[in-house]
Amino acid sequence: MTVDGPGPSRARRVVVVAYPDVELLDVACPGDAFASATRCGALPGYRVELVTAGGRAVRSSCGITLTPERALERVPPGVDTLVVAGGHGHVAASGDPTTVEQVRRIARDSRRVVSICTGVSLLAAAGLLDGRRVATHWRHAAQVAAAYPAVTVDPTPLYLRDGRLYTSAGVTSGLDLSLSLISDDHGPALAREVARTLVTYLHRPGDQAQISMFLASGLPDDAVVRDLANHISSHLADDLSTERLAARAGVSVRHLRRLFARHLDTAPSAFVRSARTEAVAYLLSTTALPLDAIARRCGFRSTETLRQAFRDRYEVTPSRYREQEFRCQSQA
Repeated sequence: MTVDGPGPSRARRVVVVAYPDVELLDVACPGDAFASATRCGALPGYRVELVTAGGRAVRSSCGITLTPERALERVPPGVDTLVVAGGHGHVAASGDPTTVEQVRRIARDSRRVVSICTGVSLLAAAGLLDGRRVATHWRHAAQVAAAYPAVTVDPTPLYLRDGRLYTSAGVTSGLDLSLSLISDDHGPALAREVARTLVTYLHRPGDQAQISMFLASGLPDDAVVRDLANHISSHLADDLSTERLAARAGVSVRHLRRLFARHLDTAPSAFVRSARTEAVAYLLSTTALPLDAIARRCGFRSTETLRQAFRDRYEVTPSRYREQEFRCQSQA
């Protein structure tokens, strides 16, 4: 997998590390995001290459075999972004001295170091995460924490940044993180264009929960609730009244409320309010849009309604939140 940007000598080098039993999406999500950014006009663009220990082809967890461009041991200095993918083979890979030493070597002078899902194990084994708070897939968080007690593993956020180190939760959160990195490099407009190219909704903010507080016991089994939750998240500016949602689902308002209470432990209106407020937080931290524009985009009738919902959720005003976020970004 190699993608050259305009003017190869100027392209940012993105090295993706894979190993046997790697998760294919953990490789493809960042790879395709950076490649799409190049095709969308990123200057400088990105040159993505896949590497493995010994340069050997590896079989992914879904059965597809990946052929690397070069051996991990032969990656030259000057890497812009080092990405370590996750997968069921992360335990074996993090126990391989050659792989761990080469990850440590490459990370030493890379501009930024990224792990997707359980790829965090390799960074931890390389001693790069001691004393740091990191993200990984909620299902594997306890395992990683037990293996690396010097690392604080947080199973909640989609991704975390600590200086030049970035860690993310499983599979598609790697796409969210990649879009965030593209936004850092080239601005939110290009990141949005990449998101549109990949036919994905605006990338989710890192502090959004992997499993929403409404889904803390697991994703809902009920098809009606699951469909509506997805619809809400991708149609925030629409009429999402309980009556309209009930009509979409073909059930009564009373029955819809019972379904949400049973499967999400909340009311439909509260779920909508939280989804909209999370989207506001994302736009405040990644764009310079005025508050009235954000209110319209996220489905709030007025800026005052937005402010009240935001204070209830984050215990801070939107303006203060944006100020804090921009300060953190400028200091990073």
